[in-house]
Amino acid sequence: MRTIGVFDSGVGGISVLKEILCEFPNDNIIYFGDSLYAPYGDKNIDEIRELCLKVSDFLVFNKKVDALVIACNTATGAAIDIMQTRYTLPVVGVVNNGVKEALNITKNNSIGIIATPATVRMNIYNDTILNAAPMSSVFQVECPQLVKLIENGWVDSIESNNLIKSYIDSFPENIDTLILGCTHYPLISQYISRHFLGNIVNPANETSKSLKKLIGEGEKNINVSKTFFVSGDLLKFKKVAEEFLEQPIKDIRKIIL
Repeated sequence: MRTIGVFDSGVGGISVLKEILCEFPNDNIIYFGDSLYAPYGDKNIDEIRELCLKVSDFLVFNKKVDALVIACNTATGAAIDIMQTRYTLPVVGVVNNGVKEALNITKNNSIGIIATPATVRMNIYNDTILNAAPMSSVFQVECPQLVKLIENGWVDSIESNNLIKSYIDSFPENIDTLILGCTHYPLISQYISRHFLGNIVNPANETSKSLKKLIGEGEKNINVSKTFFVSGDLLKFKKVAEEFLEQPIKDIRKIIL
C-alpha cells in the first residue's frame, strides 16, 4: 500500500488534499500542517527552505511516504528543486500546474496572481508564465493578511470582503484569468469570485492530476488511512480543516519538529 505525503504551512493545503483524496481513494495519506510557523509567506527564503526540509525529511525518512506533494506555493518556490534532488521519490508542487491551467484558459494572455509576499518576491509565477508564453502580461499582488484570517477561520464580513476587493482592484481591468497563488485562497474562492468575474484558477486541480500521471492508480485498499500532523494549535486547525474538507478528521496528532 502506498502512502502520499502532503504538506503546507497550515490549513491551506486542505484545498490540495481535497483533490488528492478524489484522485487517490486507495492510497494512505499523511498531511502535515506546519501551523506553528504559518504563514511561510512572511518569512525570508532561507527560513522557508529550512522549515520545508524539516517537514519533508520527517515525511520521507520517518513516515516513509512514497510520493510528496508540496501543497504550498511559497514552499514550492523556495524548496522544490532541492527536494527533487534530495529524495528519490516523486515530488510535485503547485506552481507549474497552476500556470499550465491558466495558460490553457486565458483568452488574452493577461494573467493576475494573488499570493503571499514571499511568493511574489520570488517571482516564480511571473518567470514560469513568461518562460512558457513570453508574450503574456503578468501582474502580481501581495495579499499579506489573507492567510492569517483563513487560519483563524474565515468570517464573511464587510471588512473581509473589502479586503479582498482592495487586492482585486489593484489589477488592470484587462486581466481575464486570476491564479490563486496560495493554497489557502481556494478555501475562500466563493468570496473572491464576488470581486473577480473572470477565470479563477485553483492550482490544486492540476496538481493532483500531475501526480496521477507520475504514480498511476493505487491498488485496491479497503483500509485506507488519513493521518494529520499539526505543529500549532491542533483544535483550531481541526475545526477549520474539517469545515473546508467537509468530513471529520479522526486521526490528528500534534508534533513539533
